[in-house]
Amino acid sequence: MPGTKLDHKNVQGGKAWGQIKGKQEQALDDINLEVVQNGDYKDVEDLDEKLETYKGKFIEYDLDGSGDLDVTDVSYMMEKLGQPKNVLEIKKIIAEIDLDGSGTVSYREFLKMMLGNKSSIMKIILMFEEKNKEKERPSGPPPKRDLSSLP
Repeated sequence: MPGTKLDHKNVQGGKAWGQIKGKQEQALDDINLEVVQNGDYKDVEDLDEKLETYKGKFIEYDLDGSGDLDVTDVSYMMEKLGQPKNVLEIKKIIAEIDLDGSGTVSYREFLKMMLGNKSSIMKIILMFEEKNKEKERPSGPPPKRDLSSLP
C-alpha cells in the first residue's frame, strides 16, 4: 500500500506537504489533459468543469498524499459525506472500483468510476452530495422591475 512521501520526524513539514500536494495536483492535471485529448468521454457535458471538480475531491480525500485513496481515505470520505461505513464495507467499495487489484483507488480509476456508465456505491454517494449542495443565491436587493418585464 502506498504511503506518504513525507518525513514524519520533521515537525515543520508544512512546506514539504505543500510541495507534495503541488506535485500531486500537477500529476492530476496531466491525467485530466490526457483524458480530454483521448476523447473517451467526449459525450460528457462540461467535461473540463467536472474533471476540475473531481480533481479537487480526490485531493481533498487523499489524506496521506500518496496519490491513491486507501481504506483510511475512503472511510474519511464516507464519514464526511454523512455515510459512515465499517472497514469491511469500505473494502467492498474499493474492490468495486479497483481495476488493477492494488487495494486502493487511483485517480484514473476514480475518473473511470465518476465518468463511466457503471454505477457504484461511492459514485452514487458523491453524486447525491453534489446535488444536495446549496445553490449560490444572489445577494443584495432584487433588481427593479417594470411592467414590460412581466409575463
